[in-house]
Amino acid sequence: MLYKSVLDLIGNTPIIEIDKKITGLKNVNLFVKCELFNPFGSLKDRAGYAMLKDKIDEIKKSGAVVIESSSGNTAKALQIVCSINGIPFKTVTNRIKVPETKNILKVCGAEIEELPGLSECPDPTDPNDPVAYIERLVSENNGKYYHTNQYTNLNNPKIHFETTGPEIEMDIGQVDYFFSTLGTTGSSRGVIEYLSGKNPNLKKIGIIADKGDNIPGIRNKDEMYEVGIFEKSLYDEILTVNSMQAIEQMLILNRKIGILGGPTSGACFFGVMEYLKKIDESLDKSVNAVFVACDRMEWYMSYIEKRRPDIFATDTKVENIRNISDGDIENYAKTIDVENVSTWIEENKPIIIDMRGNLAYKNGHIKNSINITDVFFDDIVENGLPFSSENKVLLVCATGDKSKKYSALLNKKDLNVYSLNGGMVEYRNQNQPIVRNLKRTLV
Repeated sequence: MLYKSVLDLIGNTPIIEIDKKITGLKNVNLFVKCELFNPFGSLKDRAGYAMLKDKIDEIKKSGAVVIESSSGNTAKALQIVCSINGIPFKTVTNRIKVPETKNILKVCGAEIEELPGLSECPDPTDPNDPVAYIERLVSENNGKYYHTNQYTNLNNPKIHFETTGPEIEMDIGQVDYFFSTLGTTGSSRGVIEYLSGKNPNLKKIGIIADKGDNIPGIRNKDEMYEVGIFEKSLYDEILTVNSMQAIEQMLILNRKIGILGGPTSGACFFGVMEYLKKIDESLDKSVNAVFVACDRMEWYMSYIEKRRPDIFATDTKVENIRNISDGDIENYAKTIDVENVSTWIEENKPIIIDMRGNLAYKNGHIKNSINITDVFFDDIVENGLPFSSENKVLLVCATGDKSKKYSALLNKKDLNVYSLNGGMVEYRNQNQPIVRNLKRTLV
């Protein structure tokens, strides 16, 4: 088939029915919508093009730079659409945690501005996120930038309402259960609004990353507040999946089904199977369930290797924060309540490590604390013990959950590490003294 433009290849992706011998389901026909077959490799191709196509001539005429906050797939789609049309593109982010993703964006020609302080422990009280940064940049440079703003742009869900939803219905008929991971939530919102119009009894299940965890392309429980087009009422349930579960199910998707989806697709597949196995026996008729394989696995190799070195025949890390158990947390974690922390610090003179992002740290932190974001602290811990048992250490993150896991992990290694209960959110809520050194500038 002859096409005039690669953009004509966006959409009309295939649906594959997964054999019941693999799923073990008796009453559920399970289908996967293969969005990884879009020309740039992900379901974000649809939204990227939809947010630009009606504005291309206007943007070219004005000479504006298209700007977005994206850590991967949306930026890739926007960059290629811009390149084809001779428009400069810039992405501003603090979420690029996978080197391959950054390199792909560079090869495609994107200008990348990374804000300081990569962290998987975001602070919901920190106003200095990439979207706020972009909005200041746009307002202070009148006419220089065109902000697509995937988190609030209604063309994001609209394109899925107009194309992805109808494609699913055309291929398999009535959908009884729809599953989708939640990032910007544009794809799930658009598909759900369309399919719900065809079947009012549709069950809608969203899937997010576990608290404090990181799965590329998915928000975790701490981050959903950042998404402007997220409508919680659209979902009957929202399930959490951790990164190890995502990779394990990704391997089944890759090896047993032959779909080379990445960790995000694996996370969705894991949530699907956990949910459907619980209801399968109780169903009195055959039903159709659909989930989305949203992108490919090739650009997540370092992410996968860090969590599953055994796949690559390297030394397996016996213990790390990703496999610390609830029992370990109960037995080994030490915590200090906010109301007691000032006295405890005065008496014990601990090393205080704030694990949040750099901007959140500058916006307010405990006196004499040092800032080592969790992304870098994780590498330090996995490659050797960062301090001796003679040191008392206080770990601080936004909500206290991730620091508690690190406390358990390090105390299992005979260190003396405490976590601040409730983290900096609770510390601020109780009006405890904080130090600020954030300069209100764009750089």
